[in-house]
Amino acid sequence: MQLHQLKPTIKRKRQKRVGRGGKRGTYSGRGCKGQKSRAGARIRPDFRGGDNPIWKLFPKQRGATKKVDVKHAKFGIKHEKPTVVNLGLLDSLFQEGDNVSVKTLLEKGVLEDAKKEVKILGDGELTKKLNFSGVILSRQARDKILKAGGTIR
Repeated sequence: MQLHQLKPTIKRKRQKRVGRGGKRGTYSGRGCKGQKSRAGARIRPDFRGGDNPIWKLFPKQRGATKKVDVKHAKFGIKHEKPTVVNLGLLDSLFQEGDNVSVKTLLEKGVLEDAKKEVKILGDGELTKKLNFSGVILSRQARDKILKAGGTIR
């Protein structure tokens, strides 16, 4: 199957084309004259019937037009998340007694960048004793490593 052969499972609903005559009568549900009856009509959210917008009514702080330090949650410092590796993958890649670190994960081709932190998650089973150093471990991964007889440094 290819993209041009895909068909939708539900029937398309035709968009109501208002203001074209027909069953809706002379004004087609738009009322009589005025801004909202015209084609392409749009009333801005701050429009108050020709009165001043609400943000123009309030007094402004001195230097309000200049850029200032923005203290808001959305403008905070962004922390890069660590690269996630599951235990099931490590079990298939490493031999009994091997060391698992950022350097060895880079050599095995699991990581592309040595600068990023690595977090080991507990998805999958670990059947070998492995030695972990220089990586972050989730609680579930830590339990599984210790249960398998591995060491954490």
